[in-house]
Amino acid sequence: MANNHEPLTVLERLAAGPDRATRITHTEHVPPRIGRHAAWPDQIRPEVVSAVQAAGIDRPWEHQARTASYAVEGTSTVVATGTASGKSLAYLVPTLSTLLDGAEAPNGRGTTALYLAPTKALAADQRRAITELAAPLGTSVRPAVFDGDTPFEEREWVRLFANYVLTNPDMLHRGLLPGHARWSSFLRALRYVVIDECHTYRGIFGSHVAQVLRRLRRLCARYGSDPVFLLASATSADPQEAASRLTGVPVTAVTEDTSPRGELVFALWEPPLTELAGERGAPVRRTATAETAELLTDLAVQGTRTVAFVRSRRGAELISLIAQDRLAQIDRSLPGRVAAYRGGYLPEERRALERALHSGELLGLAATTALELGVDVSGLDAVLITGYPGTRASLWQQAGRAGRTGQGALAVLVARDDPLDTYLVHHPESLFRHPVESTVLDPDNPYVLAPHLCAAAAEIPLTEADSDLFGPECRGLLDQLGERGLLRRRGSSWYWTKRERAVDLTDIRGGGGKPVQVVEEGTGRLLGTVDAGAAHASVHEGAVHLHQGRTYVVNRLDLDDSVALVEESSPPWSTMARDTTSVSVIETETEIPWGEGRLHFGSVEVTNQVVSYLRRKLITGEVLGESKLDLPPRTLRTRAIWWTVTEDQLDAARIGPEILAGALHAAEHASIGLLPLFATCDRWDIGGVSIPLHPDTLLPTVFVYDGHPGGAGFAERGFRTAREWLTATREAIASCECESGCPSCIQSPKCGNGNDPLHKAGAIRLLNQLLAGAA
Repeated sequence: MANNHEPLTVLERLAAGPDRATRITHTEHVPPRIGRHAAWPDQIRPEVVSAVQAAGIDRPWEHQARTASYAVEGTSTVVATGTASGKSLAYLVPTLSTLLDGAEAPNGRGTTALYLAPTKALAADQRRAITELAAPLGTSVRPAVFDGDTPFEEREWVRLFANYVLTNPDMLHRGLLPGHARWSSFLRALRYVVIDECHTYRGIFGSHVAQVLRRLRRLCARYGSDPVFLLASATSADPQEAASRLTGVPVTAVTEDTSPRGELVFALWEPPLTELAGERGAPVRRTATAETAELLTDLAVQGTRTVAFVRSRRGAELISLIAQDRLAQIDRSLPGRVAAYRGGYLPEERRALERALHSGELLGLAATTALELGVDVSGLDAVLITGYPGTRASLWQQAGRAGRTGQGALAVLVARDDPLDTYLVHHPESLFRHPVESTVLDPDNPYVLAPHLCAAAAEIPLTEADSDLFGPECRGLLDQLGERGLLRRRGSSWYWTKRERAVDLTDIRGGGGKPVQVVEEGTGRLLGTVDAGAAHASVHEGAVHLHQGRTYVVNRLDLDDSVALVEESSPPWSTMARDTTSVSVIETETEIPWGEGRLHFGSVEVTNQVVSYLRRKLITGEVLGESKLDLPPRTLRTRAIWWTVTEDQLDAARIGPEILAGALHAAEHASIGLLPLFATCDRWDIGGVSIPLHPDTLLPTVFVYDGHPGGAGFAERGFRTAREWLTATREAIASCECESGCPSCIQSPKCGNGNDPLHKAGAIRLLNQLLAGAA
């Protein structure tokens, strides 16, 4: 970074604007680090070492050499180090060396390797990198992408001749495993399975991928192979345990990052309060999107190369448009030097954006997390992060995109107006003094495991021996699947009985039912899909639906055919569904006394019904009216944590009947907002209910539950970290500067009751009482 782009200098210039200095709540200095080299293991082929050197890498870092050493010894390994630390090379070198060994075998196709990426774009980028690196090795290394976009005429070549196949879990689940007999020569020779960005496999998606990998291992054993798993992860709290849970095999972790790093200045930035009043008269902060667009503009004017990360495609486009408009008022030559980047771009478009960033032709890029995974944008001066991205792992992954060649860099987290972001910018120790989260997944969830047992039985009939592979829940589920007529037992084996494909029973991305297709009524054009679980609230009749920057209104929702018919329109309002939710306790698995209060974890049934929707003015949020809806209730069996308090505790907290419901409701909202700090989830992955007198507990009760059938591990993580989680919840409410509650503390954007009732002071006193007895 040149002197005028030194991170502290850049930050000082950003803070010099009117009323800017008070928006920085904390500045963290991460010192530079000197790298440590090592030698590649002796078992690595000299041709591969030469190819790596030809690519400009003379010697590996210690963690790369250590990972390669474990790999060639046959030890499954996860390398969990920072962004730009060379994780790809750590698994590529042993893989290429082994493929070279196999190419010299006198018979057969030689050794093979399988690469799994969470996105098609990342697999395509990896293929390009491998092709370039392996060019000096000739035809011994034959990489090929096998995904939904691969033309059918190419698929046959990939199946028969490729020895490094790059795909994604979806294609492995739906394409390769069901057709395993045709892939037998590939599976028989499979030596390595590379799982890139494995920290993204969490929650319900991660649980499905874990079972897909168990099915892969089962088929490999059938054909006589036992592949070594090589995983690459962002830094996480316990990568060894998470990788072992994902793959089902013992995994060794390499976690010490020995690559060099420039100085990083990391600022936490809170947008100011506006004069607008939101729901129930609460103060409203300037949006993180508008604030980021303004900062991106200022950085572009300074000539500081910057990426602004934002969670939605629409947000990326909006930041880009606002910045371009502001730049046009300053200098006519600048708007063309800012662009947007999001998923769905063609490979050549991504390459063009990368080149423009490298050359300095582009000064600013507003990007979704599609850019976070694997796209090479080295040489940046600054990163803006529009709202906490959900996990510390993602936060550091995004921040690491700047300063990638060892120079200093600036990262700025711009807080959204919600409880978690507000808490973090005022409690920097939660970001900078705590390890990144554990990856949460639950492969034993029966709602996840059951369809994979059906898929496995369709691949090869299941036997008693498979219980060791699929876990302790397997035996009981086989009997249930037999009773439902999905599997049939013959002798000691279980067979798939249906004509349809077993893999069609489940969507491994966790949609929870058949997705609802969003169709333009006038043209019949398919615009996209909405998860079944979200359809009632998002594409009900009259809903305003956004798609790729265009606004549509839903004319009809046909639940029988899973279709929402829409027409393009631009009403001056947005819509918000209102619903009723009740929870009944099925089974309490664990119970802990907290003084007079009690903490519980177990199975629950959640019944939810969308009953109406509100129309709100776009700018002010003013309610224009409410319309009733006639939609059926939905039930969800899942896992939950819940806590109860006694009458004596309510008396001690000075909480009478008139404020009890509001105090419980406020505590519930804030706890949902803070749980993502302790479990790798989004607030939209979880739900909650608070009841002054619950029929099952006969006490005031707050529930927080997983929003996926069978649970996803988030509520369980909340139970395990309850003291820290609920302490942070109380702190988030108490430290907010509003008087009676706002989106930064107790109001929720997903509340089906219109954030009514809420009582901020009562919630603080209630949580104080509960935590006073915490075990």
